[in-house]
Amino acid sequence: MQTEKAIKLVKDTFESELAAMLELTRVSAPLFVRPETGLNDDLNGVERPVDFDIRDIGAEVEVVHSLAKWKRLALKRYGFKPETGLYTDMNAIRRDEELDNLHSVYVDQWDWEKVILPEDRNLHFLKSTVRDILSALVATQKKLCARFEQLDCYLPQEVHFVSSQELEDLYPELDPKERENAICKRHGVVFITQIGGKLHSGKPHDGRAPDYDDWELNGDLLVWYPVLQRAIEISSMGIRVDAAALDRQLRLAGCEERSALPFHKMLLNNELPLTMGGGIGQSRLCMLLLQKAHIGEVQASVWPDDMLAACEANGIHLL
Repeated sequence: MQTEKAIKLVKDTFESELAAMLELTRVSAPLFVRPETGLNDDLNGVERPVDFDIRDIGAEVEVVHSLAKWKRLALKRYGFKPETGLYTDMNAIRRDEELDNLHSVYVDQWDWEKVILPEDRNLHFLKSTVRDILSALVATQKKLCARFEQLDCYLPQEVHFVSSQELEDLYPELDPKERENAICKRHGVVFITQIGGKLHSGKPHDGRAPDYDDWELNGDLLVWYPVLQRAIEISSMGIRVDAAALDRQLRLAGCEERSALPFHKMLLNNELPLTMGGGIGQSRLCMLLLQKAHIGEVQASVWPDDMLAACEANGIHLL
């Protein structure tokens, strides 16, 4: 029961802090979308969406993977002005996720998006926003630790920035996840920029769909997590593609056919606002701030039998 009360405190506090820092308004969001709209997030391009038919409309729909593209269309429909935006509770089912301490089939996150000006499409503006998000995290941790004295306030108040290429140059002998562990153990909180394009090694640091983040203006926010002695990603975010970046990245990814989809047509015709946005895992954040060993301690999901047995043997109480 203490855990459940702490989860509520984390979610209420961080949601309020994030909205205030970034000037966001909460809106409702869909759980599923029509596939022909092109609004679903393709993640790394290999994950299978959960789909089903709706009898009354005689059509198939897909459970969202994220709301990266939907949010941008919503900003236009709601008429948001520059420097303001929206956030929403995003719930998804990722059936192909490899389940472990950090990954569940059930995904819950705060998805946020805001309108920006043309002159904001730069790394300086991206980094400033990352610092605002970290401030919201630190404020949430402070309130949580004041209420539950057994918890430690371990998050630093500064973030270290490094590009994916700089990180590869720094640790050429390590794979991407090992690089993340090394840099996060050294600095505590790290934001890795420019993810999606190929590095000098010929491989990207990590996969990114070509039609929402601008690969030159995006990144991942990671924290060194002492409980598991590893780096953990808490947010993937970025300045979104404009028409030129979308055209370039669709060609690089070999996905030119997407330009015929309704969302992509609007973007290529400059009919959508310039935006930035991201997702912040709700259960992931609760796990980190409550200093739990398994994400199942802060969300109710389904797990393999051997994992359930291992958790029980180690006194890990899954919800």
